[in-house]
Amino acid sequence: MGDNVVADVQSLTLEDKAKSMKALKKKSAAVEKSVSELKPWPSYIQERIVLWDKLKTEYEAAIAAKTPVDITVTLPDGKKIPVQSWRTTPYDVARSISQGLADNTVIAKVNNELWDLDRPLEYDCKLQLLKFDDPEGQQVFWHSSAHVLGEAMERVYGGCLCYGPPIENGFYYDMYLGEKGISNTDFPYLEGLYKNIVKEKQPFERLEMTKEDLLEMFKYNEFKVRIINERIQTPTTTAYRCGPLIDLCRGPHVRHTGKIKAMKITKNSSTYWEGNANAESLQRVYGISFPDSKQLKEWEKFQEEAAKRDHRKIGKEQELYFFHELSPGSCFFQPRGAYIYNTLVEFIRSEYRKRGFQEVVTPNIYNSKLWQTSGHWQHYAENMFSFDVEKETFALKPMNCPGHCMIFDVRNRSWRELPLRLADFGVLHRNELSGALTGLTRVRRFQQDDAHIFCSIEHIKDEISGALDFLWHVNSVLGFTFNLCLSTRPEKFLGDIGMWNEAEKALEDSLNAFGQPWVLNPQDGAFYGPKIDITIMDALKRAHQTATIQLDFQLPIRFNLSYVNEAGEKTRPVIIHRAILGSVERMIAILTESYGGKWPYWLSPRQAMVVPVASQFDDYAYEVKQKLWDAGVMVEIDTDPSDTLNKKIRNAQLAQFNFILVVGEKERNAGTVNIRTRDNVVHGEMAVDELITKLKVLKETRDQSGELKS
Repeated sequence: MGDNVVADVQSLTLEDKAKSMKALKKKSAAVEKSVSELKPWPSYIQERIVLWDKLKTEYEAAIAAKTPVDITVTLPDGKKIPVQSWRTTPYDVARSISQGLADNTVIAKVNNELWDLDRPLEYDCKLQLLKFDDPEGQQVFWHSSAHVLGEAMERVYGGCLCYGPPIENGFYYDMYLGEKGISNTDFPYLEGLYKNIVKEKQPFERLEMTKEDLLEMFKYNEFKVRIINERIQTPTTTAYRCGPLIDLCRGPHVRHTGKIKAMKITKNSSTYWEGNANAESLQRVYGISFPDSKQLKEWEKFQEEAAKRDHRKIGKEQELYFFHELSPGSCFFQPRGAYIYNTLVEFIRSEYRKRGFQEVVTPNIYNSKLWQTSGHWQHYAENMFSFDVEKETFALKPMNCPGHCMIFDVRNRSWRELPLRLADFGVLHRNELSGALTGLTRVRRFQQDDAHIFCSIEHIKDEISGALDFLWHVNSVLGFTFNLCLSTRPEKFLGDIGMWNEAEKALEDSLNAFGQPWVLNPQDGAFYGPKIDITIMDALKRAHQTATIQLDFQLPIRFNLSYVNEAGEKTRPVIIHRAILGSVERMIAILTESYGGKWPYWLSPRQAMVVPVASQFDDYAYEVKQKLWDAGVMVEIDTDPSDTLNKKIRNAQLAQFNFILVVGEKERNAGTVNIRTRDNVVHGEMAVDELITKLKVLKETRDQSGELKS
């Protein structure tokens, strides 16, 4: 067939060639437009709408029948506005203040509950009006954007929609399509349909429905039926409609699709229903959206910069680390990467001695009986690598805390030993789904700067203060700012409420004494204790949750831990789970991208490159290199005769060597080197011994600037 095409093309006249090229372009465009809107739409769409219209009419009649009463809305500044229940909406209140405010508000918050702008107010309340720059406003905006994507996917593919949540940066929707897939060549058509839906300004309508009506409405979709039967424990729940899409959803949402001025489909992938590898395979489409096109352009520019800094790309270019299909989710650290890894660990280790931590080494494999005692087997077994040995089930440890409990319990403990601070860099394994593995940020094998502090309730305040100081010191050295959030007792909690109150007060006092701003996240603590969430901000202003400070009242109970107090009585200790870097692997990913591969001297695996100006000075260059190496400098040498001096210097700068040391006859005679930096700052000539002294200071002080101090 290929030969025929060649022969045909060769026999064409110029005019025929032009016509042929035009035809080929049309054919190519037809191939690229691989999908189109279904005509007619799937029958379930109209069936849903018929039931919706019937129920919505009943709902609106019920609202109209309610007797409005005068209520008071209190704004964040304390201003009080008289309104009517069941008639006035948050949008009405916003518009009474200014049309600009009403137009820019994404969602309302009524008595701390997110609330649709067009949903009538029901009682006296505190009202907040959230814009897109508010994190909760963003999440609602992206959740609504997911619904628009879901509508487009139903109209194009006709499959069964599953989950469509907002995520940290954007949103996605999962759809079951049987054996069919979704291609990135579908994106332009989906985006075009999306834009048409936005132009229509389809209102988001909310409806409370009974479980029976929901089962009837979604009978065509076995996944929604599962959610309704397995997850909904209340007599009624909500569904939302925009245009022809009706979806089971808690909400709330933006007023109408027209609010989503700019969007982009970013990628697609396959996934499993609820992450279960034994369940159905689904097609996932991701997107991002904004209230205006300028923000989307800024986001695209940001993505370009982030792509340049991608730790997987830099890791490969700088020969730091790599992954292989023979050990998915487990990183191979090459010598330069291992240097960074070990330097970070040694940094934390050097602080442990100053701060009263004792390092321990614990097993990697435990009998499942340990995990049953700790409670992990009941709640976490699917995420653990387990196997049978001599008719007993064992598992690789996913965390260190149970092993540390065993160390605490190996003998009787006295109050004089508390607080007992145990630290562990042990290897951990977690059975993450292969589809979730992402470079160093989501792995199966990793290490943490993990520590557990066994203490009394009276020690909590001082220990938390110490942990916060440790946190501040490490992040200052690494160049990160961070945010703090106190998460308190959830509705379902275990333990004595008095102990919870005392512990939360101690955490609050420690945070206040720390002097940094913090926010309260009520009822978001773990069931076994309150916690402080720490989010660091990198050079691109992206947030990463790394560190942990978590109180635990339950693990000491499960392991029946005790110490003898001053009165000679057995007393239950409290455990503080504490990590500063978190996963060392994930921290290296964050640092790689934040620094853009330009490592500060103390962490850099390429600290110095010695460059002789000509081959007759190679011997002296090797002499300098050896002297620096013996002094602990990560130094290399470039004696390639085929490159010019300028090219060698440029190569070293591009490879992010902190210092380039040029040597020639003058330097050999004087025992010096001529120094310049990767940023082309020229320091000039310096004695090798003097340079070594200055480099030692740079390393010991972990100076971020990289400047040679005089």
